[in-house]
Amino acid sequence: MNELLEGVLKGLMSRYKERVPDVSAVMAAMKKEGVIQNDQEIENDHIAFRSLGVPHLGIQSLEKVFLHLGYTKRDYYFFPEKKLNAYWYAPPAEKFPRIFVSELRVGDLSPASQELIHKYTGTLNSDPVDSLDLNDAGKVDAFLHSHFWSIPTLQDYLALHKESEYAAWVMYNKYYLNHFTISVHSLKAGYNTIQEFNAFLERNGFVLNDSGGKYKESPDGLLLQSSTVAKMIEAEFANGEKHTISGSYVEFAERRVLPQFRSLPPQEIGRQHRREGFEAQNANRIFESTYSSQTTKLS
Repeated sequence: MNELLEGVLKGLMSRYKERVPDVSAVMAAMKKEGVIQNDQEIENDHIAFRSLGVPHLGIQSLEKVFLHLGYTKRDYYFFPEKKLNAYWYAPPAEKFPRIFVSELRVGDLSPASQELIHKYTGTLNSDPVDSLDLNDAGKVDAFLHSHFWSIPTLQDYLALHKESEYAAWVMYNKYYLNHFTISVHSLKAGYNTIQEFNAFLERNGFVLNDSGGKYKESPDGLLLQSSTVAKMIEAEFANGEKHTISGSYVEFAERRVLPQFRSLPPQEIGRQHRREGFEAQNANRIFESTYSSQTTKLS
């Protein structure tokens, strides 16, 4: 099963790197400064997906893929401001990333936006995962980059964008990987805190999401996160219309050692000794890495 999971993750990351130039740029900058020698030294803290809470889709559908691959469903999160539900999933082994799946509470949107979303997703009469061969890494990878509904018109995209930028992003991007996350605490001294790593990113020209500050800190002070701002990409809508929209981004996380393990020698500290899970108030701000309030800073 681990070999199957490795195949799925390899496919996801390959396409993600092609579409998100910041991934290779961050890694190149890390090599230039001697932080890493090769990409394999980077620990991937978690990857994230966005989805729509409608019949046959959303968390209840997408999670079937990862539960089959050995993941365990963990904590629930609610984001009232952005009208989202989310869960995170623990991997079957420490070498694999955690997974964070969010879902738009479509029923909480205005009737007009609900109607727009259902115009596209209403063509599905069954859960697409149920007909997927979950033991075929290639088919699972292809599924996670597939279109389950027709490409929206630019008019519909912009109408959704006015009420929910999250909704508009998912309507165009589907299950496309939203971000992957570098575990900065596993890096060498001078780069292994979020403040130091942010300083490294900024001196190399990367623009950070500053919603709630350039790093977001959990109330217990043990989970600190930051992210780049998503680059704008040219998207082609129905009828050939083109428009620039936000793509994906890169996140960075520092998970500090839990108080009861701080006396352990550094070489003995493993994932089980650090802050686990996520933090709703951090994630709420990280979501905005694809929002126009952040992406306009790139122009």
